[in-house]
Amino acid sequence: MSPFSRATRACVIASFGLVWAVGCKSTPKVSAPEPAPPVARNEVRAPAAPAPAAAVPPRLQTVYFDFERAELRPDARTTLQHNADQLKESSQWTRLTIEGHCDERGSEEYNMALGERRAGAVLRYLKDLGVPASRLYTVSYGENRPAAPGHDEAAWRLNRRAEFELTSAQQAAR
Repeated sequence: MSPFSRATRACVIASFGLVWAVGCKSTPKVSAPEPAPPVARNEVRAPAAPAPAAAVPPRLQTVYFDFERAELRPDARTTLQHNADQLKESSQWTRLTIEGHCDERGSEEYNMALGERRAGAVLRYLKDLGVPASRLYTVSYGENRPAAPGHDEAAWRLNRRAEFELTSAQQAAR
């Protein structure tokens, strides 16, 4: 046997061994996408219906009070009108807790009572605006949860407030 035929035979055997070791992979068949159905020339397609908007919980604004007062200021009444509109438009809530807060001046007992009066004033006004009273609750935190740190009028002005905590239907089910 000639050296050339030995080399050829060795290459053929090595090729078969390589194919056997690696294996044959077949390529998957790719089918063409189905064509869209034909549209008649006079046919008018209706626009796709818009996706339903995700239910957005109401965004309620904080109400502020004057020093040692629980009466609603004119700006607080405007804010509460906006909040009432938001609450009446949304069905995503089952309970609204109105939190009464105070600045640090005064005794703790006095501030707890003032916070309760502030929350009560807000509750009555929302009820008068048509928000269901059965969903409204109050709590007073007095001076215990300040919104702004500090011991000056700028901080105290932000701490005399009523804030809102919404409970959604999902939270109430838990």
